[in-house]
Amino acid sequence: MHGGPGGSLGRGGYRRAFDPRAYRLVGVDQRGSGRSTPNVVDDLTGLGRHTTQRLVADLEEVRDRLGIETWVVGGVSWGTTLALAYAEEHPDRVRALALMAVTTTSRDEVDWITEGVGRLFPEEWAVFDHDSRRRVDERPVDAYARRLASDDVADREAAAASWDRWEGVHVSLDDPDSRGRGHLGPERREAFATLVTHYWSNDGFLAGERAIVSRLPRITHIPAALVHGRRDVSGPAVTPWRLHRAWPASTLTVVEDEGHGGPRQVEALSAALDGFARL
Repeated sequence: MHGGPGGSLGRGGYRRAFDPRAYRLVGVDQRGSGRSTPNVVDDLTGLGRHTTQRLVADLEEVRDRLGIETWVVGGVSWGTTLALAYAEEHPDRVRALALMAVTTTSRDEVDWITEGVGRLFPEEWAVFDHDSRRRVDERPVDAYARRLASDDVADREAAAASWDRWEGVHVSLDDPDSRGRGHLGPERREAFATLVTHYWSNDGFLAGERAIVSRLPRITHIPAALVHGRRDVSGPAVTPWRLHRAWPASTLTVVEDEGHGGPRQVEALSAALDGFARL
């Protein structure tokens, strides 16, 4: 499960975490993003059909069509939220979970990544907030979501560029020189920004009884590896720590000198996957 929402599998680098002798590997570019069609930018009238529940149903359809009885489900960043939501809906189909840069897309997490983390990057956040053009009663994420769903092409492009710059800032702790270069670039940023703000402004469609933590008892018997970077200021380690404390069958690995992903986190995830292959 790739990150975002609105990311993609890219050039397939995620494959390096899996032993091809042990796994039949299935990757999915999520609805509206990557190589999936239609791209969300080409079908803005259908944006309301994009929900986490729809993505979970897509994954179940893929599993059924491929004739897979049970599978190990892996994810990175937003992909961990989607993996958790899928497992909680279909626990009988999941053999284990391998999750890196763990998120649950709660309101608290969304408010942190779009507002609270601005305490670490106040100069850049002030620009991000100003460029949101938010109304008095709006959060920044809601303002960006509103503009990116509009019919105004120029305003969508401006909002996507501002969002892209901010995404590049809050993941830059290990590479300060990257600030200002943006996150994805113009060719991908509008689709990414449209989907991520749509999901985040709706609390990932996982509020209340649907929240990951609310449904966690459904999967606490399933083996899980939670891998996270201590320097991940975009998604602090408190999220996987809280999950781990309530999840007897989980392990938690915190890599001290890495942020939102990194080579040693990939190594830890790969080691966990090697173990799960023997289940």
